[in-house]
Amino acid sequence: MSSAPKRIVVLGGGFGGVYAASFLEKMLRPEEAAIWLVNRENYFVYQPMLAEVISGSIGLTDVVSPIRRLCPRTQLVMREVEEIDLQNRVVAVSPGFRPRRLELPYDYLVISLGGITDFHGMPGMVEHTLPFRTLADAIILRNRVIHALEEADVETDPEFRRKLLTFVVGGGGFSGVEVVAELNDFVRGVARHYPRLPREEIRTVLVHSGERILPEMDEGLALFAQTLLSKRGVEMRLKDRLVAATSEKALLKSGGEIPAKTIVSTVPSAIAPVLKRLDCTKENGRLLVDEHLELRGYEGQVWVLGDCAFIRTASGKPVPPTAQHATREAHIVATNIRAAMGAGQRAAFRFEGLGKLGALGHNSAVAEILGVRVHGFPAWLLWRTIYLMKMPGLNRKVRVAADWFNALLFPPDLVQLSVHRASGIAEQHFAPGEVVFNQGDLGDCVYVIRKGECEVLREKEGAQQLLAVLADGDYFGEMAVLSDTSRNATVRARSAVDVLLIPKADFNKLKTTVPAFGEVFRALAKSRAPEPE
Repeated sequence: MSSAPKRIVVLGGGFGGVYAASFLEKMLRPEEAAIWLVNRENYFVYQPMLAEVISGSIGLTDVVSPIRRLCPRTQLVMREVEEIDLQNRVVAVSPGFRPRRLELPYDYLVISLGGITDFHGMPGMVEHTLPFRTLADAIILRNRVIHALEEADVETDPEFRRKLLTFVVGGGGFSGVEVVAELNDFVRGVARHYPRLPREEIRTVLVHSGERILPEMDEGLALFAQTLLSKRGVEMRLKDRLVAATSEKALLKSGGEIPAKTIVSTVPSAIAPVLKRLDCTKENGRLLVDEHLELRGYEGQVWVLGDCAFIRTASGKPVPPTAQHATREAHIVATNIRAAMGAGQRAAFRFEGLGKLGALGHNSAVAEILGVRVHGFPAWLLWRTIYLMKMPGLNRKVRVAADWFNALLFPPDLVQLSVHRASGIAEQHFAPGEVVFNQGDLGDCVYVIRKGECEVLREKEGAQQLLAVLADGDYFGEMAVLSDTSRNATVRARSAVDVLLIPKADFNKLKTTVPAFGEVFRALAKSRAPEPE
């Protein structure tokens, strides 16, 4: 048996991934296992409190915790997962500052990549609807709401002003209800700072496909929540759902329309594309696992948990995608990896759930704990107490408690953070002798020379050959992007050079949308292709 530590690679930094890495650190010594965690961000988001970022009742950074602090022994890789090779036990992640893909071999793999918002077959939703899953989504939504209020305050067209003051949320589950409740409280609470806004024109609309909201909850509690939100001004569109959107309105399955400039969707959810491409058993669009949370066909090698896994409880019910289930799944996964390494016995996932909690804003909530049903202010106190206790890290507990105390004393903050996403097409400057890209780098951009000269060099048998000199108006880098391969030459600035950089995603969009654009670059790539030897 090899004395080298086993490499465990964890994909995803949500509840499942972070808690799995944390449990593994406690169960395994450093000489037994090296733990790697791949996540797009270097922080863990405490999802149950994310909706409160909209109103600013919780500080932006107080709802997140650095992964390096939560899992000090885990090597964090802040990249996107691009490919999972189950046969060869290798995970490929996206490039960083250097356009080179990183490959992570593993002995054991934990997949906890969660879900993504999937608008397939829903025209206009990608372009005009705001998803709500991440911290960035919460910040963008908050900025949009404040911007809409500022614009409505100076708008003289009554019809357009009503669109600005209409906020539509799709999905009546926990996430959708918490978002619409927080949004409704925030908008109506800050309206007094806008003296020209007609209060009667403010609309918050919740669209849900079921006969009642919160289908996961007891019917009595769900109806209480529905009645309470309606009294506070939230309009309910039940037995209907969002199917499309434009820049001016939300389109419903029933054929109805809601004129609005702010549309939020908390559904639908799907697994990430990298998981869809896996050649493994799936059920209901998610990766199928057994009672030990092992991926079917890859037992003893790969474990899956969280939103991307299809898991059944001991009673046969599908496991809901909640934090309480994900943290217990993480413990089972860590226990079974330890067993696979020869220590201890395997464990089966049997957890049915302790209860459900849902915030309704304005000091109200609904709760069902161990069969006991509570609503209103007592449920709100219970909600805050439980989630505050479960929040990782004493410093975050103190910060959130201080935020809540401040929110009781002071009105919501109206500061809008500037987080506008710049266009992917950018300008770059290179000094003489500076390398634009190296031979062997991934093809991630196409370049257009605006001013200056570049030389194209190819290394062959240890020597560099000068292939061409490019000047103002010339293009380069298109061959690797069109063929989805690595660069076959090095490009270096001969003089001071200004270039226009077109990222691969934007280039492909232009190529698809404007056929003539693609033809120009295909012809150019063909003329530059090396002669066969």
